[in-house]
Amino acid sequence: MPFCSKCGTQIDENSRFCPSCGAEVNNTTSSNANNASAKINSTLNQFTNTADRTGNYTAQEIQSGKGMGVLCYLGFLVLIPLFAAKDNRFVRFHVNQGLVLFIVEVLYGVAYSILSAILLAISWRLYLLTSILSLVSLVFFVFLIIGIVNVVNGKAKELPLIGGITLLK
Repeated sequence: MPFCSKCGTQIDENSRFCPSCGAEVNNTTSSNANNASAKINSTLNQFTNTADRTGNYTAQEIQSGKGMGVLCYLGFLVLIPLFAAKDNRFVRFHVNQGLVLFIVEVLYGVAYSILSAILLAISWRLYLLTSILSLVSLVFFVFLIIGIVNVVNGKAKELPLIGGITLLK
């Protein structure tokens, strides 16, 4: 079955329009490369398609909160906007996202340290496994980039996987 070239949704061969995004479908047979690209785009869209709460905030809140919002995703610097911009609801949203990200990073760091110490105590040959486990920390860097891009674009979108956790109201 073909996939939509715009959003990657699987579509019926006889359809003229994509049922998901409404884009017109080219009925010519697409190559495997296009299908693979469409599948990747579809997966990425599902991963980054999180709740967007931008409509809950005024343009004034968004514009005045962009600078502090960027700090929210820079580790322990989340404490600065937490106390300095507590009246701005847009910043408060990103403080929550950044705080959840920071806590998850710390918990992962502790769990990784304990697990790698145990594995290396068993055998030094398990060093490769601990190195592979350390690559999970790249996911946190990707979330940091997504959060900062959302702030700069004036959006209040939740982070993938962890964005639904609410610590602050």
